Amino acid sequence: MKVGLLGGTFDPIHLGHLRAAENVREALSLDRVAFVPARTPPHRKGPRATPLDRYTMVTVATSGHPSFSASDAELLREGPSYTVDTVSEWLREHPGDSVVLIVGADTYPEMTTWKEPERLFALCSIAVAARPGQTVADLAGAPRAEIVAGPGLPISSTEIRQRVASGCSIRYLVPDGVADYIAKRGLYR
Repeated sequence: MKVGLLGGTFDPIHLGHLRAAENVREALSLDRVAFVPARTPPHRKGPRATPLDRYTMVTVATSGHPSFSASDAELLREGPSYTVDTVSEWLREHPGDSVVLIVGADTYPEMTTWKEPERLFALCSIAVAARPGQTVADLAGAPRAEIVAGPGLPISSTEIRQRVASGCSIRYLVPDGVADYIAKRGLYR
């Protein structure tokens, strides 16, 4: 099976994440895309929502797509959420799978600073999802990666958290179920 892994804090997951995953799934003929919320991101400040809340939002957001699913792989592991460990564990548990790691164009340049980047590049292929307004030409020369363009949505989790904190609507930025979950749990206020 050809599986895409899309990791992140997903604090919260939004329609931009889902659209980028769909662009890569379609362009690379992936059988499945697993969204992997990080328990403890090693390269950024910790998420505002708990790991369980973020996993639940990812589950809600991906439930309507037959090829999307949520993975708790990083939530079950203590310590920092290193991608190389996640990919290695995935391949150990799914030995027949071919893994495509999906990253955003903003994340790709920093991958050489990640834990064991050479090992990571040897374990999987990399798909770089172009952000809205970027062209494939903007990312030309990205070694070891397939650049995937497609319709994107200029949405950020930071913007969504700010909108919630100021009492503004987040409808049509996140799936309805995620907006409802955020409201019911009082997240990001």
